[in-house]
Amino acid sequence: MKAFLLAAGEGRRLRPFTDSMPKCLVPIRRAPLLGIWLRLLETHGITRVLVNVHHFPDRVTAFLGSYPTSLTVETVYEPRLLGSAGTVRANRDFVRGEACFLILYADNLTTVDLGRMARFHRGRREPLTVGVVPTDRPTEKGTVLIGPHGQVVDFAEKAARPRSNLASAGIYVASQELFDHLPRAVPATGVLDFGYDVLPRLVPHVAAYRIEEFLTDIGTPEAYARAQDDWPGLPQATFSAASGELSAPAG
Repeated sequence: MKAFLLAAGEGRRLRPFTDSMPKCLVPIRRAPLLGIWLRLLETHGITRVLVNVHHFPDRVTAFLGSYPTSLTVETVYEPRLLGSAGTVRANRDFVRGEACFLILYADNLTTVDLGRMARFHRGRREPLTVGVVPTDRPTEKGTVLIGPHGQVVDFAEKAARPRSNLASAGIYVASQELFDHLPRAVPATGVLDFGYDVLPRLVPHVAAYRIEEFLTDIGTPEAYARAQDDWPGLPQATFSAASGELSAPAG
């Protein structure tokens, strides 16, 4: 099974930490976030990963080149950010022939059971399964309303009056049929985003999977600080800190 690991974001909300390093390499208790993701993917039998890079791309590729992993990791450089869905569409050949594949936002910190989520998706008929978690800040998130059969019946990105407190976690399992639903025309901004441009038009052909394991985003300095305290770590049997660990940013 293959995975898109979307790691190209500039992390503007996480400044000043991201003034000197890419967001995907900020350390969580000295372990780079991207390394944690690679260990998690190994745990659940993923074989190949495509990582998109943009902000400090040389640092990301250098890290990946030195990180010990059984995964086959490829990188693709985006001179201009394409957006979450734009990256997937532009690299369709990476997953050609795959019955299903993962799309993961690398700015999340999680212990989610990806194998279990993939099995859930295979038991459904929708082209996309979105992982969802409760949030106490629904106006800042993409929120979903779930129907009686587990399908998403409404999706709104950062709605002023959300109809639900269940938020998209930035973790998807997709089938090849997803590409039939991606817009053919790219917005004038050049960015094609799952939250704004894909999920609203894909409803109700989206399944919702409730993530029960630990998950938090590290999008702000406050959230990043909380993550250092709350992170339970991956099971010791499947994770050890990578060599060449990064020191925690000052501040």
